[in-house]
Amino acid sequence: MNKRKAPLPVLENLEILDAGSEGKCIARHGELVIFVPFVVPGDVVDIQLLKKKRNFGEGKAVKFHSYSKLRAEIFCSHFGVCGGCRWQSMLYSSQLEYKQKQVSDAFDRIGKFPHPPLNTILASEKIRYYRNKLEYTFSYRRWLIAPEGESFEAVEDTRGLGFHLPTMFDRVLDIDHCYLQAEPSNEIRNAVREFTLARGYSYYNPRNHSGFLRNLVIRTSSRGETMVIMVFAAGHTDEIVALMDFIRDRFPTVVSLYYIVNTKKNDTYSDQEPILYSGKAYLIEYLENLEFRIGPLSFYQVNVEQSARLYAVVRDYAGLTGNEIVYDLYTGTGTIGLYLASRAKSVLGIEYVEPAVIDAFSNAEHNGITNAHFLAGDLAKTLTPELCLEYGFPDVVVVDPPRSGLHEKVVYRILEMKPEKVVYVSCNPATQARDIAMMQEIYEVTAVQPVDMFPHTQHVENVALLIRKSV
Repeated sequence: MNKRKAPLPVLENLEILDAGSEGKCIARHGELVIFVPFVVPGDVVDIQLLKKKRNFGEGKAVKFHSYSKLRAEIFCSHFGVCGGCRWQSMLYSSQLEYKQKQVSDAFDRIGKFPHPPLNTILASEKIRYYRNKLEYTFSYRRWLIAPEGESFEAVEDTRGLGFHLPTMFDRVLDIDHCYLQAEPSNEIRNAVREFTLARGYSYYNPRNHSGFLRNLVIRTSSRGETMVIMVFAAGHTDEIVALMDFIRDRFPTVVSLYYIVNTKKNDTYSDQEPILYSGKAYLIEYLENLEFRIGPLSFYQVNVEQSARLYAVVRDYAGLTGNEIVYDLYTGTGTIGLYLASRAKSVLGIEYVEPAVIDAFSNAEHNGITNAHFLAGDLAKTLTPELCLEYGFPDVVVVDPPRSGLHEKVVYRILEMKPEKVVYVSCNPATQARDIAMMQEIYEVTAVQPVDMFPHTQHVENVALLIRKSV
């Protein structure tokens, strides 16, 4: 006889106390800390407990008794199902306060080093349509939300084009309108879906690695130009030509049209060759008097207006006079290094992704910058005393690592080089605090500037200035 599972417990009348990690908020039931999505601090709710560990749990709000004064009107029809923009139900002013608190808590609880008061977080002027790049996934299984009175069994075609659902690698939420990227982004996605469904194109199945369509990538520039990259699982020429012609002819603002054939079993396509189908090879983005060529595989900050403010903070903290040797670690396509080059004696950028380094050299040449050099390599192995002898020991080191933070060996190399200043740019205050704690014997934090690059999410960018202590 099959045993029935015990009903999931419901904890009643709990107040949401704080905003926590991964965009979830926090409630307490006795000693148990509960993480709850899609609520706002100040809400009073009943929580159905979904998971329970020793000292924390995860749940969902199943009934609201009262709503927080921090609540904002929800503007996206996908809210509550889509994994993005989880904080859109919170007033933007409150989002900023909790992001600043996230940085402060990380420095105080994880880093435990002395630091000055944080500068007020730099708000984003745009809080909708602020991204210049979105990537959509084709899937043979979309997430089904049955209209009232209808059943899922009546749905025969389950193909979908949208975003992956959290923790579900094979299902996407079919997106009608996304508020992250300005038009023609939604128009292109919906038109591509309509065209491919009508013509019977198969959508990718990651379980058995079948299907034809894998990804749709849309990049837009601040000057109103658009790049589209289609990713296919096979080189079916007739189907590719038909779809690419449709995109080219339907959308005149698409000035750069690429496709990639990715036959691998994983979704990464950065190691595949993009094929220019029509138009220009790149878009142009501007940062003060610099022009950056953005190709199909180029990395560039997705919030252009805020990235300019972020880089201005970096330049201000670097305090260059024209005599300094600057090392730009995790340089990407060299954006920060090239931005600083006019005020430095020389710039050395190091990045482990070789195509990004090629882009950095191209952008340096395009802008007539001759005092910047770039190297491709693993920083933990590349950053050696011999390298410093060749390029000069740095006076200023700028680091902008991935969310995992600095490799421990990179921290030790910086401590060995002993630059006068370290400007640490981070998208994860927790790992930033951890790394700075390892350097506090030699460096002190003298300025901290959070920057909001991603409104309606829990993510916050942060810049910290470290000055070498006098012996």
